[in-house]
Amino acid sequence: MKSRMLAGTAAVALALVGALLIIFYAQGADQRAVANMEPKDVLVVTKAVPAGTAVNDAAASLTVKKVPASAVSTSALSSLDNKAGTVTAVDLVPGEQLLAERLVAPQDAKDDSRVKVPTGFQEVSFQLDPQRVVGGRLAAGDHIGIAMSFKSGADKSKPDAETTQITLRKVLVTAIQRAPQAAAKSTDATTQDAAIPEGALIITVAVTDLDANKIIFTSINGELWLTKEPLDAQDNGPRIERKDNVYK
Repeated sequence: MKSRMLAGTAAVALALVGALLIIFYAQGADQRAVANMEPKDVLVVTKAVPAGTAVNDAAASLTVKKVPASAVSTSALSSLDNKAGTVTAVDLVPGEQLLAERLVAPQDAKDDSRVKVPTGFQEVSFQLDPQRVVGGRLAAGDHIGIAMSFKSGADKSKPDAETTQITLRKVLVTAIQRAPQAAAKSTDATTQDAAIPEGALIITVAVTDLDANKIIFTSINGELWLTKEPLDAQDNGPRIERKDNVYK
C-alpha cells in the first residue's frame, strides 16, 4: 500500500515537472519569437545603382527601413558612417539590403570592361570597323576567331597570294574600346541590338608572343576579320581559302 502511494506521488511529481518544462520552453520560444520580430533599421536600395558609383551619389537611392531582426542580413548596414570615399562593388538592385561588402575602395571595384590575362599570355590591340567585329556585338570575356587575309597587290600574276584563313581560334577578348553611342530613340531591346555602332572599335586580346606577331604583321600588311567563337564552337581545322577553292 505504502509503495503504491510512493509510486503515485512520484508520477504526480514527474507530471508537474514536465508541465513546468513545457511552460518554460513555450515562454522562451515566445521571447525568441518576439526578439526575432523586433524591427531593426536597415539601409534598403530604392533605385538601381550601377557598379562603381560613389557612395555619396548612391545615398540618394537608399532609404532606412525597419526590418524584422530575423530577416536582416548579417552584414546589412543601417547607415553610411565610415563609408566615405567608397564605391559600389556591384550593381545594386531595388529592394535589396545594402551589405557592407557591397561598398569597397575605388581601386577594388570590379571593372567589367576588362578581364584577367591568363598566365604566360600578353595583350595586343588592333582597330577594326564594326562589320569586321561581328557588328560590334562583342564584349570583354568573349572568345573570338581571328581570320587573316592577304591580297596579291599589284602583281596579279600571283593569285596564290590572295588568301584567307581563320588562323587563331578561341582567342580571349580582354577589353573593347568603342566610340560613345548616341542615345537610342527606343528602349526596345531588339531595336538597340540592331543598331549599327558608330566608329571603329579597338579590340584587345590575350595571346602568346608568336600569335601577337601574326596579328601585328597582318594589321600592317593584310586585313583582320573576327568571328564570335564560343569555347564549344566546332573547329574543323585550318583551311586556307583561295579563289580556286572557295566554292569547294
